[in-house]
Amino acid sequence: MSSNETNRDIGHSPSTTNYWNPYLCGVLIGLVLIASYTVLGTGVGASAGPARLGAQIERWIAPTHTAATEYFAGWGEHPLAYYLVFMLVGTFVGGLVSALLAGRVECGVVERGKAFGAVPRLMFAGGGGLIVGFASRLARGCTSGQALSGGALLLTGSLIFVACLFAGGYASAFLFRRQWND
Repeated sequence: MSSNETNRDIGHSPSTTNYWNPYLCGVLIGLVLIASYTVLGTGVGASAGPARLGAQIERWIAPTHTAATEYFAGWGEHPLAYYLVFMLVGTFVGGLVSALLAGRVECGVVERGKAFGAVPRLMFAGGGGLIVGFASRLARGCTSGQALSGGALLLTGSLIFVACLFAGGYASAFLFRRQWND
């Protein structure tokens, strides 16, 4: 059995070498941020798109209730008519196209360590995503909006947030690294 087949059996991605240069990506994200401030007069973020999608779904199911909800009612009759909804769609489509072009998409493969099953990996990823999504709406913004948009404006709170985010990420990686590289 080849090493590539072994990697598929344990759930690893078929290719880990087809990634873009991170410095080029950083420059491109910076250009997108500059364009956002120039054209729209505001920065970027990721949590408003899914929240507005949720508002639209609720509007289809229970329009009277949605209109009476303080949180969703302020978004008007067409909550999907917002620039961050289009950014969400563009981010998803762009990421999918990039992964397809790089050959990093394979149906049925879940990236994980040998000792960690696919179902728990998906449950933890989904649960973590829901918690982060809920918390970002509670905070009225997400980490990308805080780090990218606030950081680009050199806001003190945003810079402190980014430093704490990286510190927390490295501490978590230290604690859980054996779950991945086993």
